[in-house]
Amino acid sequence: MLKISSCPSNIRVVEGFVQHLCQEMNVTQDLYPNILISLTEADNNAIRHGNNLDESKQVEITLVNSVPNKICLRVSDEGRGFNVNDIKDPTTSENIFRIGGRGVFLIRELADEVHFLNNGSTVEMAFKLG
Repeated sequence: MLKISSCPSNIRVVEGFVQHLCQEMNVTQDLYPNILISLTEADNNAIRHGNNLDESKQVEITLVNSVPNKICLRVSDEGRGFNVNDIKDPTTSENIFRIGGRGVFLIRELADEVHFLNNGSTVEMAFKLG
């Protein structure tokens, strides 16, 4: 588990966490970027939107007990959450220039499974290892 304060510069701590975790779990070079991008996007959203850049609030990153051949990660913030169904698809013509929603889109595209829990203040992502 890793806890960071809600400061955007702490994203680099998350990058080190992902690198160490992926080395320990023998994650392939093809899968590593998907995990890194998904986790940093989830953390960025938690810091900026969930905790509103309040450095007194924490973001918690947890390696969930994984099933064989899968790595599961959880990111939780101290915010109120959000309705994931309110996030517009950033690839449609009416939303292409709209700000927001790209992080959730990327997570959904790069992870094999994504679940939003606790009213959206927690996201769980799973990646198949083999």
